Amino acid sequence: MKKVLVTGVSGYVGLHAAVELLKNGYAVKGSVRNLSKTGQLTRAIKKEVEPNGNLEFCELNLLKDEGWMEAMQDCDYVLHIASPYVASEPKDENELIKPAIEGTQRALKFAKSTGVKRVVLTSSIVAMFGDANKSLNIDQDTWTNPNAKNMSAYVKSKTLAEKSAWDFIETQKGDNKLELVVINPGPIWGPTLSDKLSGESMNIVKDMISGKMPMLAKVRINMSDVRDIASIHVKALENEKANGQRFVVATENPYSFKEMAQILKSNGNEKVSTLEGPNFLLKFMSKFNSDLKGMKPFIGNTYNADVSKTKEVFDWKPISFQKSILDTAQSVKQRLDQ
Repeated sequence: MKKVLVTGVSGYVGLHAAVELLKNGYAVKGSVRNLSKTGQLTRAIKKEVEPNGNLEFCELNLLKDEGWMEAMQDCDYVLHIASPYVASEPKDENELIKPAIEGTQRALKFAKSTGVKRVVLTSSIVAMFGDANKSLNIDQDTWTNPNAKNMSAYVKSKTLAEKSAWDFIETQKGDNKLELVVINPGPIWGPTLSDKLSGESMNIVKDMISGKMPMLAKVRINMSDVRDIASIHVKALENEKANGQRFVVATENPYSFKEMAQILKSNGNEKVSTLEGPNFLLKFMSKFNSDLKGMKPFIGNTYNADVSKTKEVFDWKPISFQKSILDTAQSVKQRLDQ
């Protein structure tokens, strides 16, 4: 049985990826920052699939070498999903950038030195935004300029981490070349497997259905379902055509937060506001609001990504945006009722 190291297994995507791997006959070694979390993670996974002894955990830190070599010693593949994320803009951008780059470099370095065949890296559609100052058509050759004006720390961290991964692959020495596949999702929705309502997606939907979000940012972008992302991560491990490629895993068309609000409202969530804030007001407010500051470069723009290559290589069709949003809302409500 082939074994996969999943970094950041306690996260939204990581937990779904672990479940998908187990369902597809892989053994899973999940990395956490603290082993005290493993009991609740095991319980969450067992609700979806019985691990049958094929699930174990290890402790890894994106900023420290300890444990990485041992963790990968008996693994065939790595899903490097762990990456720092904060909803609001940090005072020091390196709080996000440093662990994102260093964690990616550690994952690749130790994978290479232990003979791992392939790493699948979770990047983001935000690494494909050009100067993020106008509407843009996106494909696998599009890159964000991390030095562009008003670029948020999170966008920089995802862009620079992915660039550092491709640099590593292109400059690696030796005969046994490490393979790399990169997955670039948009904003991620869909049910959580965790007992807690943690994560930006859950909080946005919670605020919408409780009426705590009176105005919506005017931006249109291809949206992603966490179940699609997990599925493509697993399919990317052994698909020969996937090596050396970037894949957008998202809806075929871009959607706005207003369309998302309308889906929620028309399905019985009466407190949802569908009012879009004026661009100038949101940009002005971003000077004082760290949550909005990260969104500032994107306000008023449409980012339209081409997912045709992902559909073709993986014979895949995205989950509908309506299903993603309604399943997220159901997940939120279940946890609020607990």
